[in-house]
Amino acid sequence: MSNLLALDVAIVPSPKVRERAVQLSAALLGDPAHHLTLDEEHLPHVTLTQHFIRADELDAAFERIDAVLRKQRPIALRVTGGSRTANSVWMAIDKARPLTDLHARLMEALRGFERSGGGPAAFVDGDVRVNDVAWVSGYRFKSSFDAFTPHITLGHADRPPHIDPFEFKATTVAACHLGRFCSCRRVLRSWELV
Repeated sequence: MSNLLALDVAIVPSPKVRERAVQLSAALLGDPAHHLTLDEEHLPHVTLTQHFIRADELDAAFERIDAVLRKQRPIALRVTGGSRTANSVWMAIDKARPLTDLHARLMEALRGFERSGGGPAAFVDGDVRVNDVAWVSGYRFKSSFDAFTPHITLGHADRPPHIDPFEFKATTVAACHLGRFCSCRRVLRSWELV
């Protein structure tokens, strides 16, 4: 077993938003073996950070997350509609300042815990794609700070579903062990924003 874990620190949306994401995901066409389908084992989420972190440093990393979230109030988020890149589709979320600030603070808090050399064994069940490993490995340099694009991935399709804009409050943040398609598979710890 690898000493590294593929970790995602993410907002877990309210049950109503999770249910909507699961419904939209289920409506996408495709073979679940080759496409992400959200369900109870593949949690809808808004990624704030992704890293390879040593398993024996998780508690210390969680203490850093505790410090960032200790005074964090719930954040109002706005889904602006459906969007896509390549063949992934998602619920696009407005890049509001409170959300980008939280993302940046968490990225900085976990900087010293990031490790290189993560591979398939760092993910749940080790059943991942080369793209999953590359995504986590490159998250800091390709998908964070100015490149941060908040969203809830729904799955794979040629075009995004129609989604009317709506708002919801982000009240839960979780540290998740990632699986295939960089899906949140296991919640390792969660925090309630007050």
